[in-house]
Amino acid sequence: MSTRRPNERMAQLGHSEIRAMTQACVEAKGLNMAQGVCDTPVPAAVLKAAALAMNQGKNVYSRFDGLPELRQALAMKLSRDNGIEADPETEITVSAGATGAFHAACLALLKPGDEVILFQPYYQYHINALLAVEAVPVIVTMQAPDWTFSPEAVDRAVTQRTKAIIVNSPGNPSGKVFTREELDAIAQISTKHDLFVFTDEIYEYFLYDGRRHVSMASLPGMVERTITIGGYSKTFSITGWRIGYSVAVQPWAEIIGAMNDLLYVCAPTPLQAGVAAGIEELPAAFYRQLAKDYQEKRDRFCAALAQAGLSPSVPQGAYYVLADAMRLPGQTGKDRAMHLLKATGVAGVPGEAFFSGQEGSGFIRFSYAKTDADLDEACRRIIRLS
Repeated sequence: MSTRRPNERMAQLGHSEIRAMTQACVEAKGLNMAQGVCDTPVPAAVLKAAALAMNQGKNVYSRFDGLPELRQALAMKLSRDNGIEADPETEITVSAGATGAFHAACLALLKPGDEVILFQPYYQYHINALLAVEAVPVIVTMQAPDWTFSPEAVDRAVTQRTKAIIVNSPGNPSGKVFTREELDAIAQISTKHDLFVFTDEIYEYFLYDGRRHVSMASLPGMVERTITIGGYSKTFSITGWRIGYSVAVQPWAEIIGAMNDLLYVCAPTPLQAGVAAGIEELPAAFYRQLAKDYQEKRDRFCAALAQAGLSPSVPQGAYYVLADAMRLPGQTGKDRAMHLLKATGVAGVPGEAFFSGQEGSGFIRFSYAKTDADLDEACRRIIRLS
């Protein structure tokens, strides 16, 4: 018998439920609201600049941390929109999507056995990245429908092995936008216990009902312990381009950059140029319209869910919604999601993908980052359940 075996730690991770439901949707020829593919139009300026870069020969490696024009554009944007002053030469690392940036940061700053606090419901890829580097996820549960949490519970979760806290705002899958008061509380805890804070801010422009995005690194005393992670996959509808970034003070950025080089060499060069042009050329009105358009999509889809008896936890940001699926037949979230797919042709993600316990079985997550025509069709199909 062969003694060859896969790495057991990696083998147990497998593909996410998001990917699994996407595949099930393809096989059923359904409407995919499981994966946040963001199939809305790409801004013309972004496409034009990427094509121009290809035609001008920008098809070789960039520097490991990204094209200079993209790092400079990001530094400008971070100052303008986030209140973060970052040196584009030493503190910004462009990576293969925000997920790639997060993985590089985990490899750089965490060691096996380090505990990392994250909020439930969580993004499954955050958990998997932690497990891949042998860190230990520690869960603090938020309460539906507004996904509130107790700062005292966060403080109690800290042990001598705790190394970091993850903040995902606006959040996937919950749509939660952390308030300034909540971020202040987390900042105080991280300072008290000398912890890193890893922030996933990729949905920063998807904000509803007048909310404002606050970056953890902009808070007093937090820039030196915060790893800010973002990207343009969602904002520019270019999820397949894989352009993300991390921001950290120079000592942390240096080792994150080394890990990024090891994993990815660099992000796709001409696509970096397209993103740089988008950041530089698109006016503030673009981002205001983005939020307005997605708030309208949220309202239409949440109304359909409510009419169908799948009560939504109405998101404050991002473009996902967790719906109460307990009225659907089945014992698990997977059972309920598959029933929904068969009955309506609409694919969602079983809630267990975002919860460590059985409570996830009562939820299905949907992405409403769809064209208006597809979203309207999804609403019509969902309403049939009523």
